[in-house]
Amino acid sequence: MPKNLIKELIASEPEFEGCQGCRKPLDFDFTFAFQPIVDVASGEIYAYEALVRGTDGAGAGEVLARVNDDNRYAFDQACRVKAIELAARLGLKQKLSINFLPNAVYQPEHCIRSTLKAAQTFGLPVQQIMFEITESEQVHDKAHLTNIFQYYHSQGFITALDDFGAGHAGLNLLAGFIPDILKLDMELVRDIDHSEVKQIIVDGLLEICQRLGITLLAEGVETEQEYRYFKSKGVRLMQGYLLARPGFETLPGVSLPQC
Repeated sequence: MPKNLIKELIASEPEFEGCQGCRKPLDFDFTFAFQPIVDVASGEIYAYEALVRGTDGAGAGEVLARVNDDNRYAFDQACRVKAIELAARLGLKQKLSINFLPNAVYQPEHCIRSTLKAAQTFGLPVQQIMFEITESEQVHDKAHLTNIFQYYHSQGFITALDDFGAGHAGLNLLAGFIPDILKLDMELVRDIDHSEVKQIIVDGLLEICQRLGITLLAEGVETEQEYRYFKSKGVRLMQGYLLARPGFETLPGVSLPQC
């Protein structure tokens, strides 16, 4: 996508207090890899998660290491627009999951405008876009994050809590807002087939999700044993290397275990 088009989509928004950070130019470029989220019950791809990468294929860590207080707002806005443009260009028909930086959202009603304009420009319906918290940032203001999620939900976006069970996505955050999807932290997924403690914890989370109308997603599934365990528990959505690795600027297919 031409850099000037990203700038145009962001810069065309009306001025408001605090928006200047979104308009600062980035001194580095980036792109995305896409990893499938699979509905294992149907065998179909539910969504693709956009994972930031360097243009040379460098991992997310190298890219995010260049994000600081001066460019955080601009990077977050550019990520949204570029993920939507690239996914649309690749012919995405499923949902698109975009990580966002909660500390880079000044006012949700203003900061979402370039996202909405990008979705309209590239023909991606709002209902196909899912926003989830990125694992790279600790949430400093949970009340502000709750407000962001509530606004995004009201606009028709799918909402997800990423890395649930890790530091920034705990029960206290869930008490303030009910997301559409809860992504189970991969540390709880790892080797769950022979960890009674993890099984008890996940059983409790499954009951919570069922009662609150939340869809549980098992993230980081890497073995057939983990896959079989979650499938036996009725978990439909899974993501992980067992099913598909991220594809650099491509939308990869999936391979489900024969079990």
